[in-house]
Amino acid sequence: MRAPGKLRLTIYVLAFAGAALFTALLIHQGARQVLDAFATGEWGILGVVVYHLIPLFLDAIAWWVLFPRPDRLPLFQLFWMRWIGESISALVPSAAVGGDIVRARLAAIKGSSLPVAAGTVLVDITLGIFVQAGFTLLGLVLLVAATGKNSFVGPTLIGIVIALFAFAGFYFVQRLGIFRFLASIISRLAGSSDWQSLVQGGDTLDRTVRSLYARRAGVFGCSAWTMASLVFGSGEIWLALWFLDLPASFLNALILQSMVLTIRSAAFVVPAGLGVQEGGYLLVGSLLGISGDGAFALSLVWRAREIGLGIPAVIVWQVIEARRLWRTRAAATAR
Repeated sequence: MRAPGKLRLTIYVLAFAGAALFTALLIHQGARQVLDAFATGEWGILGVVVYHLIPLFLDAIAWWVLFPRPDRLPLFQLFWMRWIGESISALVPSAAVGGDIVRARLAAIKGSSLPVAAGTVLVDITLGIFVQAGFTLLGLVLLVAATGKNSFVGPTLIGIVIALFAFAGFYFVQRLGIFRFLASIISRLAGSSDWQSLVQGGDTLDRTVRSLYARRAGVFGCSAWTMASLVFGSGEIWLALWFLDLPASFLNALILQSMVLTIRSAAFVVPAGLGVQEGGYLLVGSLLGISGDGAFALSLVWRAREIGLGIPAVIVWQVIEARRLWRTRAAATAR
């Protein structure tokens, strides 16, 4: 079996396992009870969907400040690119990181040079790993303080350390020039001078990434805005708790936001975190005194938000790509 076929099979198996876990948890909590709890939110769920535009906008600012001023695209354009990228990562089964590739492509289409577009996305992802590790640590401290339970502290700290090592490794290979190195290997394996442009492109990307890290204002600004997005994102959960008539406090919301994001990020290989996210809400929710059906309903609100904002974004992306393809074919026909 070829590598792409094996990868596709792996994705299908993980998606099936996630769906099975989701179904098992739903049956265990009682499908009727969960749906009744979810229905309690009524039109408030729409409010949660709309509220997510705030942290999404803050994420767009975090990406925007990384661009050098001469190459900086309008913030509104980066906002809808971020919206499309996040939606693809959440809804397309094989695109856990594909959304980031798409937003880099869209930035290049709108006039940014490809090295700058790709470089800002890479730096944004790397800093995001670091900031989320800090946010997880904050949530862990608050959870222990609120519940007095610390049995999960060890595994969580191990996860944070692993994430920080991943951050450090990803950061240093970028500074060392990993893209030229990889391109050189491919060129040598191919045994053809035709691949020299790939090596040159890798060298350009390496230099661009190093220059982006050298802009301290951009690095600190991106980190600060990313943290602001995570904190404001907790307000989304607070609203959902309130609309679902669950114990609604911003402290509970912040703890849920940090812990569930960590659990879902750790299980990034499972498409859309299906089943894993629900298990995270049930686990953390039980520690905070939230009933099982309520915690599951809270996860469904998150799913509703992903679908409500995600489907229009994927449609917009398809329209953009279809228009570009049509124009390319029309230009080729004219020639």
